[in-house]
Amino acid sequence: MHSRRALLYMPGDDWKKITKSLTLGVDCICMDMEDGTAISRKAEARAIIAKALQELDFSKSEKLARINSVGSGWEKDDIEAVLPYHPDGVVIPKIESLDQIQWGSEIIEAAELRHGWPINSIRMLVGVETAKGILNLKEIASHPRLDGIIFGGEDFAASIGATRTPGAIELLYARQAVVTACAAFDLQAIDIVTIDFKNLDIVRAESEFGARLGYSGKQIIHPAQVEPVQSAFTPDDEAIAYAKRIVEAFEASQKEGKGAFVLDGKMIDMPLLKNAQKVLERAKAAGK
Repeated sequence: MHSRRALLYMPGDDWKKITKSLTLGVDCICMDMEDGTAISRKAEARAIIAKALQELDFSKSEKLARINSVGSGWEKDDIEAVLPYHPDGVVIPKIESLDQIQWGSEIIEAAELRHGWPINSIRMLVGVETAKGILNLKEIASHPRLDGIIFGGEDFAASIGATRTPGAIELLYARQAVVTACAAFDLQAIDIVTIDFKNLDIVRAESEFGARLGYSGKQIIHPAQVEPVQSAFTPDDEAIAYAKRIVEAFEASQKEGKGAFVLDGKMIDMPLLKNAQKVLERAKAAGK
């Protein structure tokens, strides 16, 4: 599974912006046919994304294509335009039920079989951004082709009639519901976009809060957001060193036949060990 600390959206109809994104060292580039593309430019976006998948070297960046939502009338043309060129994954927004994921998975599987690619070599991420989507998270998260769930804060607030505030307290229940579903099904949870993208202090604070909630990464919409987001979702050297000490001390205490043990005056038991292992996994995924 790719590390997805920063998932950068690029308008699918803008060749120049897509090529620029390749220079940013971002984990994940998502070429967008949905919100990032005007209604009159959907066909151009399909053609440009197909060309990008064929011609550009994404190096270590994961290449994703976001199609329009199931039921929009554009989704079938969108997915069929990009699949022949094997994106690493397809993002389907505004998912509300398992059958919408199944629709996408069947089309992807048919393409894999047709081209002789390994089954499940094209992954799926889905956007959950409505009240109905949050209520159906348990079913949505169970799909075997899924790698992650992207939480759409702005759309969710609109769907429940909430007023967006800088503290985002109105999103907390849904944000935690997404993290919980992802943890239960071993998926990556990708957090909300920071709309005030030029204010890097807000980007950094929101990213750090998302990481504390348990998110593995965040959506971004501007190159300036790459560094603060990647930093927030990468454990620092101090956290890595402490996690290693917990794991080593736990192994030593197991050999002595002890369960819980004390490290630096704190009681360490199984939940804290699991947390330390997660820190080390994240560090490894981020190349540390």
